[in-house]
Amino acid sequence: MSQAVHNPTQEFWQPPAAHPQSSPALETACTDCGSEFMVGARFCHVCGTSRSTKSAAAIPAWMQPLEFLRALEVQSVRDWLGLSHASLIAFVAGLGCILAAIAVGLIYSAQSLADFQAIQLWRLEWLLAALVAFVAAILLKHAGSH
Repeated sequence: MSQAVHNPTQEFWQPPAAHPQSSPALETACTDCGSEFMVGARFCHVCGTSRSTKSAAAIPAWMQPLEFLRALEVQSVRDWLGLSHASLIAFVAGLGCILAAIAVGLIYSAQSLADFQAIQLWRLEWLLAALVAFVAAILLKHAGSH
């Protein structure tokens, strides 16, 4: 009988050793009735509720309205725009310069021709700084892709 066994180190009642797979963590207790799920069950044996996966990081209730801010994470923005770190920094600096050019027009009001010319000069300087930042972002993007 022992000659018929091909893998004597594994006992007959144990499942075969499988390679570890990245499966999502499952809930351990039913959310409706609170009873503990049986091992490997997809439904609650008491109330029949479907077993769902556990979220990796439980989000507190006060943070749920701010969930849209996840789209502003640096890594997701980098992947979405396809930029390197240096290129992303230059791009954000260019956006900041454009906002500063808009803010100059909103904050300051011209009382005379000299004031108007000064405000336009400040806007021009901010827009030139934005242009330089955007060109730097483009050059850094191409330099990082080679």
